[in-house]
Amino acid sequence: MSFITDTGIAFRREITPTIRSWYYIAFGLVQPLLYLGLFVPLLGTMPGAESAGISPLQWFVPGMVVMLVLFTTVTCGWSLTEELLSGSFERLLATPMSRPAIMVGRALKELAPLLVQALLVILIAAPFGLQLYPLPMLLGLLLLLVFGVGVAALSYALAIASKRDGSLFYMVTHSISLPMMLLGGVLLPMTNAPQWLFIASRFNPLTYLVEAERALFLGNIADPAVLYGTLVAVAVAALGLAVGVQQIRRASL
Repeated sequence: MSFITDTGIAFRREITPTIRSWYYIAFGLVQPLLYLGLFVPLLGTMPGAESAGISPLQWFVPGMVVMLVLFTTVTCGWSLTEELLSGSFERLLATPMSRPAIMVGRALKELAPLLVQALLVILIAAPFGLQLYPLPMLLGLLLLLVFGVGVAALSYALAIASKRDGSLFYMVTHSISLPMMLLGGVLLPMTNAPQWLFIASRFNPLTYLVEAERALFLGNIADPAVLYGTLVAVAVAALGLAVGVQQIRRASL
């Protein structure tokens, strides 16, 4: 079977329980809506936004969408840990399915509900001042999809490596995701940070993704930040799939 066919099979296997539990997507909207309602008013007007006629939502929504993708994909490996302990994942590995396809299919299962949530958040924020740029915003979501596949694959690789000690998985994921979010300028602009903190943020790959998303949400496809963010997303996806496939092949032995 081809890679695309195997990916589709793996995706359908994983997404079916999620579709049946429709409240999963609805519950996932609670946190972003709370941020929109309770955090955005604290931002006031972003520096230079008033003269340009730009709503704070234009700056905040892309960062919030990145945060949703980051935290969901970083921790998605826990579901694989449970399957490894129960033995159900080993039965899947006994099939002739492509190992990379299994990894990508599982990752897309995590990202599909996230993309739905992101679209709903964008549509909900539009009447409150978020200006819509359909094509650039869709490109931004595609960029998040590429990045998310890589992060999810790394999470699955960590789950396989730590299947005998679930606490190790939680310790590593939580110690990585929070600093990445804070240094990525997701909630507050790093341009206002002390110089040492700003310099540290430049070593965080998430920073470049956030900057690319904000440029796209402003409709600036030709902004250099979009190129840098794309390179980071592709690099993370390539690294994640390489590490993830290596781990999943070891699990097959």
